[in-house]
Amino acid sequence: MEKPASSPGAIISGLLSPLFPVAIFLVFLGLAEGLRYGLVQQDRNLIEANLANEARALANHLEREFLVHSEAIRRMAKRLQADPSMTEREWRQDARNYLDDFGVYQAIEWIDRNFVIRWLEPVTDNEGVIGYNVAFNDERRQALELARQTGNWDLSGIIDLRQGGKGMVIYAPVGAGADNNGFIAGVFRMDVLARQLLTSRVLEFVRIEIRQAGTVRYMLNDSQSVNPDFAHSHPVNLPTLDWTLTLYPSQEWVENRYSSWPAMTFTTLLLMGLLTSLTALLVQLILKRNRTLLKTRRELDQEIEQRAAIQKDLARLESTDTLTGLANRRFFMEDLSHTLNIADRQMRQVALVMLDLDRFQTLNDSLGHQFGDELLIKVSERLNRLSDERILVAYSGGDEFMLCQQQVDDIDDIIHLLGQIKQCFDQPFDVQGQSHCITATLGVAVYPQSGLDADTLLRNADIALYRAKEQGRNTYQFYTEGMQEREVMRLELDKDLNQALANNEFVLYYQPQLNLDNGEILSVEALIRWQHPRRGLLPPVEFIPLAEESGRISDIGRWVVMAACRQLARWKGTPQEELRIAVNLSGRELDDEDLVDHIRDALATENVPAGRLEVELTEEIFVQNIEHNLNQLSRLHQLGVHLAIDDFGVGYSSLGYLRDFPVDLLKIDRSFITDVTERHDDAVITRAVINLAHNLGIQVVAEGVETEEQLSFLKNHRCNFAQGYLISRPIPVSDLEQALASGILVAGVTADSGL
Repeated sequence: MEKPASSPGAIISGLLSPLFPVAIFLVFLGLAEGLRYGLVQQDRNLIEANLANEARALANHLEREFLVHSEAIRRMAKRLQADPSMTEREWRQDARNYLDDFGVYQAIEWIDRNFVIRWLEPVTDNEGVIGYNVAFNDERRQALELARQTGNWDLSGIIDLRQGGKGMVIYAPVGAGADNNGFIAGVFRMDVLARQLLTSRVLEFVRIEIRQAGTVRYMLNDSQSVNPDFAHSHPVNLPTLDWTLTLYPSQEWVENRYSSWPAMTFTTLLLMGLLTSLTALLVQLILKRNRTLLKTRRELDQEIEQRAAIQKDLARLESTDTLTGLANRRFFMEDLSHTLNIADRQMRQVALVMLDLDRFQTLNDSLGHQFGDELLIKVSERLNRLSDERILVAYSGGDEFMLCQQQVDDIDDIIHLLGQIKQCFDQPFDVQGQSHCITATLGVAVYPQSGLDADTLLRNADIALYRAKEQGRNTYQFYTEGMQEREVMRLELDKDLNQALANNEFVLYYQPQLNLDNGEILSVEALIRWQHPRRGLLPPVEFIPLAEESGRISDIGRWVVMAACRQLARWKGTPQEELRIAVNLSGRELDDEDLVDHIRDALATENVPAGRLEVELTEEIFVQNIEHNLNQLSRLHQLGVHLAIDDFGVGYSSLGYLRDFPVDLLKIDRSFITDVTERHDDAVITRAVINLAHNLGIQVVAEGVETEEQLSFLKNHRCNFAQGYLISRPIPVSDLEQALASGILVAGVTADSGL
């Protein structure tokens, strides 16, 4: 009671602290700085994007201009090729036309086959170039030889011009190969070329570096004062050249693109923080004046809570059993009547369970009433764990308890509750320093089938409890009048399942798996059957779902593992000594933390190598709770047990778990094998699964093989194993041993002998 009362005081103390306004101001300061930083980064990103666009535009423009000039030079070369008799005078007139039209050339030259400049226009300022050999090194000679042979134009890159300064030359061959008559060359000065190709707007705000093969070959506006924080490079796509344009923006251009929003935002939030801090100071003054009122309010609240607790205790004493702490019979019946009224309006079912402790009276008489009271308390504690918004647990008196389950949708809800009740008695009860195994008998009545009011429902639940006692202890019985025959049979089957393990009524049948590489039987799948005392041999589909609902599937799974290990031990020293047995596990079994220890103990008890046991789980179980399942399966793999994925390919698209899980085998679902020789899609999927598994080092088993054509298809596509009625139906162990001894289980021979 102290903590709720002191909580407002702790809040008020914090609000009254002088650090509170400071903290508010620091929070706003942090927000202001964060927003300012974000806006500055946004401006920087915009600047970088603009710079990238400019670089890309310049590179594209440069590429287009070079292509225009190269084509112009090539046209001039073609004219000379078409008219070899062209005089020098005519050639010079043609060259002057180009010089006037483009205005970017330093000179236009005709170079003979020996790479020597013979004609040149204009001659002024270029006299020293006539007679110069342009193949001035091996690299240039190889490039020009290649251009002459192929007829493609060549670009020199940035070189030191004979006339002086940096420049570039475009060489267009006059004819190709043996018909070559030298080159027409267009000479550019870099400063003229760059300033004519680049706009004055760009030249005003950037410094431009032209890099060739990573080395700076030319720099434009090198005197420009640039911002060192920004630069952008873009490749220039020109034949034979590895050029990159690098733009460095000026300081003025960068500053003009920063907005004023970061500073305005920072200032605004800072002012808001200051105002909020001042407001907090004002609130502190108000809170200090109200502290006395708050203290009085706390005292009043405490008094109200004490009165409410006293009233609650009085109400609890009226509705609760003092010994067990559960609801008493009177409260339970009132609540049941109210529940039935609601169920009638909502058209829902309600289940009433009467529970009687077996041999309680004998224990109470022999060990004393104190023992009996302590035992009732222990039982109440376990049963009370079942209580929730839908289940009410009550103590009726003597050794009887009552449970009401509201909002029952179908009979499976009741069976699940009965399984939970049974689990409450699985472990012994420690009473007065001794362990006692206690069981319970249950009677069940369901509204509206077994009664329309609380009294009738209670009476019929008592009748069902009495009938259950007549049939033996530690069981349950439904009041069956008005229930469908199918539901009654299912309930009886679930009741019989409770005794099946104790009476050793389960047996294992075995279905062989044929090795398609050598035609041998090296492994079998163990399939459980129930030899019911009245209904005969039952397949797993009739009782496994019941076992999963009631929680008995783990016990059955442990029995299967132990029975398989016993059979492997019996085969020692026999022709079946090398057989491997595959057993199926459910998701509930995989969730059991003791699963691996149980399998290890079973193998050790029967002295069976782990490699002779195989564990099969469906693909659905593999992908549920991947982290937990990976740990469990890794432990099994380390134990040496083989792991197989059953029903592979049904309903799941993610294949990542095949990489993560230590899987040894994939079992292709029978739905793909049934029409594998008739449906193209099934054939494609089956081949893909086989190839996928083999690429991951996983073997493949095909289920549901029933025809020779299916078997032939699987052999042709390198499937490792086949399982199905064509090889053998699931058969008892004696028939399996007989069939293996007689040699009838071989590839291509159906073992459907009625076994």
